[in-house]
Amino acid sequence: MNRPTIAAIATPPGIGAVALLRLSGVDAFAVASKVFRGRPSDRWEARRQHFGRIVAAADGSVVDEVLLTAFPGPGSFTGEDVVEIACHGGVIVTRRILEELLNAGAELAGPGEFSERAFLNGKMDLTRAEAIMDLISAQTDLAMKAAGEQLCGRLGERIEAIRLALVGLLAHLEAYIDFPEEDIDPDSSNTLKEKARAVLAEVEALLATADQGRILREGIRTVICGAPNAGKSSLLNRLLGFNRAIVNESAGTTRDTIEELINLRGIPLRLVDTAGLREGLEAVEREGIERSRAQIARAELILLVIDSGAGAGALEKISLPGSAKVVRLLNKADLPRHVDWTGDEGFAVSCLNEDSVEALRDHLYETITAGTTLGGGSLVSINVRHQHCLSRAKADLETAIETLAEGSSPEFVAMDLRGALDAVGDVIGRTDIEEILGEIFSQFCIGK
Repeated sequence: MNRPTIAAIATPPGIGAVALLRLSGVDAFAVASKVFRGRPSDRWEARRQHFGRIVAAADGSVVDEVLLTAFPGPGSFTGEDVVEIACHGGVIVTRRILEELLNAGAELAGPGEFSERAFLNGKMDLTRAEAIMDLISAQTDLAMKAAGEQLCGRLGERIEAIRLALVGLLAHLEAYIDFPEEDIDPDSSNTLKEKARAVLAEVEALLATADQGRILREGIRTVICGAPNAGKSSLLNRLLGFNRAIVNESAGTTRDTIEELINLRGIPLRLVDTAGLREGLEAVEREGIERSRAQIARAELILLVIDSGAGAGALEKISLPGSAKVVRLLNKADLPRHVDWTGDEGFAVSCLNEDSVEALRDHLYETITAGTTLGGGSLVSINVRHQHCLSRAKADLETAIETLAEGSSPEFVAMDLRGALDAVGDVIGRTDIEEILGEIFSQFCIGK
């Protein structure tokens, strides 16, 4: 099927030195040659830049001087003929060139359509296609490394190995089903169970990376809360490395929530500074406190900031959800400590001391990564879609193993293994995946 030739601006909108437009499709060279004045298309050398000008079809006026690069299919990103046009950066000039390409016969590409065509043309599996967006949106080095490993095919290779193991199991089992005179003896049944358990272990190992993947892609929602004047905004500023929040000795200075992202040793933390929790004296402060409570309810990690120079009474009205991990911080450690605090109630920190703040960063990192492999070894990690598919495969494999143990008919075992195979195939797109394509590629930026 010949899909229409598509065109899009592949760089973000705005002013810059260079912008890039991309064409893909059977008529990509023909469309580009209609607007490009330079070396004719039959003399374009693959993967070499050619200088020329983009001219307007209406009056032949020059729109911009550009560099054109041709990528003949199937040796291109999409597997189709691809043309990339590098022009001067700017909103107007890139939009004018795109308009000329559309007038010359191209259609405007949809979100993720270039990557979708690469998948449909067998240039990559779904895990690698999804890794492109993860790489673009990575906010820390660890997130970039994880996306890079997935883009190189590490996750796809592990999924394909699981899929091939399931294919082998099914082939073995269905041979006995097709030839009933060859009964499955106990040894063969035990062998099938051991192989199925080995596949199940691989699936469970990948499922165990789901939290790691979510943290690297989305970050950890971290809410800074406490009584007024406990030093919450000072702590936010020190963790950020610049003055984002207003700091004042007057209680109730923070009236609204402030959200910023920091890179904690490669882990994204979405820090939310909140208003001091107390009985608000007037409407605006009361509204800020209600917003603070709403943020606390959504938090994954709570930094409960305590003024170590004040008594414990200020904490009596602070209620925290049981679902979030709480780190208690005894702030203002440079000042005399109130008798209510012995030091065992939390981690001592002083926002006036950089060494103290650095020690806090280490403490938070150890708290977050306890029991995980973040930052060490392979960073292959699954996303929510992968988790859903692999959870289905896990359930079907467990049922198949139970059925084998009960000595039930091999047809029932085969049915469960087929279900597991379909679920695993969904991860890399080796089954009927029409209904999941739209969901995946709709998250891409235009021109990618």
